[in-house]
Amino acid sequence: MSAVSDRRHIHLGLWLTYLSAAGWTAPDSRAEEVNGLEPYAEIARLAEDAKLDAVIRGDGVASHVLKADGPYAGSLELLTLLAALSARTSRIGLIGTASTTFSEPFTLARQFATIDHLSGGRAGWNIVTSSDGERNYGYETIPDQDERYARADEFLEVVERLWASWQPDAVRVDRATRTFVDPARVQAIDHDGAHFRVAGPLNVARSPQGRPVLIQAGSSERGRRFAAEHAEVIFTAQRELADGVAFAADLRDRVAAAGRDPGTTRILPGLGLYLAETETEALELYERELEVIDYDAARERLEKLLGGVDLSDVALDDRVPDDRWPDTAALARRQSRPQIFIDLSVRHGYTLRRVLQAVVAGFGHGRFVGTPEQAADRIVQWADAGAADGFVIFPSGGWQTIRLLAEQVVPILRERGRFREEYEGSTLRDHFGLPPVPAAVAPTLRRTAP
Repeated sequence: MSAVSDRRHIHLGLWLTYLSAAGWTAPDSRAEEVNGLEPYAEIARLAEDAKLDAVIRGDGVASHVLKADGPYAGSLELLTLLAALSARTSRIGLIGTASTTFSEPFTLARQFATIDHLSGGRAGWNIVTSSDGERNYGYETIPDQDERYARADEFLEVVERLWASWQPDAVRVDRATRTFVDPARVQAIDHDGAHFRVAGPLNVARSPQGRPVLIQAGSSERGRRFAAEHAEVIFTAQRELADGVAFAADLRDRVAAAGRDPGTTRILPGLGLYLAETETEALELYERELEVIDYDAARERLEKLLGGVDLSDVALDDRVPDDRWPDTAALARRQSRPQIFIDLSVRHGYTLRRVLQAVVAGFGHGRFVGTPEQAADRIVQWADAGAADGFVIFPSGGWQTIRLLAEQVVPILRERGRFREEYEGSTLRDHFGLPPVPAAVAPTLRRTAP
């Protein structure tokens, strides 16, 4: 297939989750299986049958304060889960989140190369710099954003050079000459930088895609610069169509300025769906989620995200005073996501209650409540406006939403000529219509100012 996919084709990834705050108490929720393989394999099978591009999931290394009534029983280590799913699927992409702040390049390069091998070329890495979990890794405080991104730039350089340390034809398996590997086609990288010293080469052969697809999820100023230089798929939180259009245009301009082809970059906002056969049923599904929100816990979460701002004196049905919100550029943990919640209050007049609902129900991502037909309309509208090449779908309504997405939304998009009938290739790179990875020399560090 061509290096650049048909822009009318919409890409869809499905967030690998199934429990919701209200829905987990239903007898058929499969809540007891949350730390087992089977429910995730079922989600991946439904997504693969629908010909979605990928399943994707975030990962976290923080130790959260547990709530007795919250659907959380720890967080399975994601790359291990994806490796297991590689044996239960054959075509769908497998995208996992891993941190450059709390990982080592050699280890992570081996892990993703292994998943790419086991899956036949279906691995993708969602690159994050982390905003929490520092006390589990020996830090008293989280490194500031510039420091985390400086480490991430070098981290990615090392990983890419490790993946490129084996040429495609290094493994010969020539029985006649008793040549299994050509040592001349495998090279050390001898990296010695500000954050890492790595000799290499990788001790895993070049993977089927050359390297996993690179996904990036930061939307701050520094995150956009990182995405423009490195990312092939950009995962972002955008709630308003105009903001999504502006973000996509800005990223494509930045990609071009970085010397890359914007036509080979895919922009996928997150979209939380609450789906039902009727609008009334969908609204009831969403309202049940709102009914179980712990507003005190949500307020504490927002206060931490805002760098410790005290909102305890603000009534839920009042607006937060504009001068109470911090300057997000000065926040150490996250910048783009807090700005979303600030904008909801300052630009759109949300009360604190509604802001906290946005924090809990989708963490600032777009949200849609309605029927499959209406959801398809929403997806096409954003694609046609230039705000998205596709979406990462959060099944906020649980199993019902997952099934309606696969069995109704996707067929509607297909009938409109906006989604594939069958997979056109075997790798995640094929699904996204991305160009192949050249076997040329390993990359050198693309340094940027802090």
